[in-house]
Amino acid sequence: MAARKEWVKALSSVTYPASRDAEASAAPASRAIAFWLLICCGMVFAMAVIGAITRLTESGLSMVEWKPLIGMLPPLSAEEWNRVFGLYQATPEYRYVNAGMSLEEFKHIFFWEWFHRFWGQLIGFAFLLPFLWFWATKRIPKGMMPKLLGLFLLGGLQGGIGWFMVVSGLVDRPSVSHYRLALHLGMAFIIFAVMLWIALGLLDPKPASSGSTKAPALRRHIGMALGLVAVTVAWGAFVAGLDAGMIYNTWPLMGGHLVPEDMWFLDPAALNFVENHAAVQFTHRWLAIVTGVVVLALWWRTVRSDLSPRGHLIGHATGAMMVLQIVLGVATLISVVAIPLAAAHQAGALTLIALLIWLRHEVKAVR
Repeated sequence: MAARKEWVKALSSVTYPASRDAEASAAPASRAIAFWLLICCGMVFAMAVIGAITRLTESGLSMVEWKPLIGMLPPLSAEEWNRVFGLYQATPEYRYVNAGMSLEEFKHIFFWEWFHRFWGQLIGFAFLLPFLWFWATKRIPKGMMPKLLGLFLLGGLQGGIGWFMVVSGLVDRPSVSHYRLALHLGMAFIIFAVMLWIALGLLDPKPASSGSTKAPALRRHIGMALGLVAVTVAWGAFVAGLDAGMIYNTWPLMGGHLVPEDMWFLDPAALNFVENHAAVQFTHRWLAIVTGVVVLALWWRTVRSDLSPRGHLIGHATGAMMVLQIVLGVATLISVVAIPLAAAHQAGALTLIALLIWLRHEVKAVR
């Protein structure tokens, strides 16, 4: 009897080939999911740039209907074009800003809003279909399902926020709420950041720099930098939504002054920072400067730390991107918001966040 128990115990401890195969396949499956998420990140990045162009060409209010899936195709007949143009002619933007616009001119602004929505729905399919395949073939690692479902729900929420933003410009004002614009942009950045973080974790669960003696201090510094970038981006959305970049197109002074003369004309005073065009631009400028100082200090800290070669490379790229982003911001301002520069400035913000997240991953605590 004792011999039988020993035999059963030994048998239960054996690792069968099927089990080894399952473990061996886990890493390739994780890498496949990571690369899929990185592709989705690239699509979200492109979406942010398309959204910037849509806003800069003042195209965002050209589609007054919300038709998910059905609206993926643009108007295909003269009758349909006349119908959607008639809907646009009833909007405040047409009446107060674009009165007399021809159908051909309307088609140009319609294209950008349609393309923006089309690309958003394309991202939905690019996420959902591979997700269903990974789920059906049992390739999703343990603990990853809630994260992926959360990303999908955030994507759906983002579509609703986009429409919530658009309707703010269809009632009695010829522009969207800059608060809702900031919410829409912020959600895009959150989705991008979370997706990138998950992908990096799957590709490299134990980065080489995680054991650095400077890692804890760097984690705190990177967190501060990410927070400042997020706040600066929010005020950048306020600048865009209020067209505050169209005034004080000089740098570093504003109308010959360090602080603009019309900084405080709203009451209460705090309201100036979110609704006064001059104060909003002033705030964005100085947030960018403070962020630049913090990020460049982070770069210097990474140079002097015992990170891996890849960690040092990411640190250098982050510092360089911060400098480029400030240059793009100043150039956008001086050019009176030239569309290519403004779109590049938004892309630069997303690139900077991506580099900071990558650097944060490099020094993450590994259990």
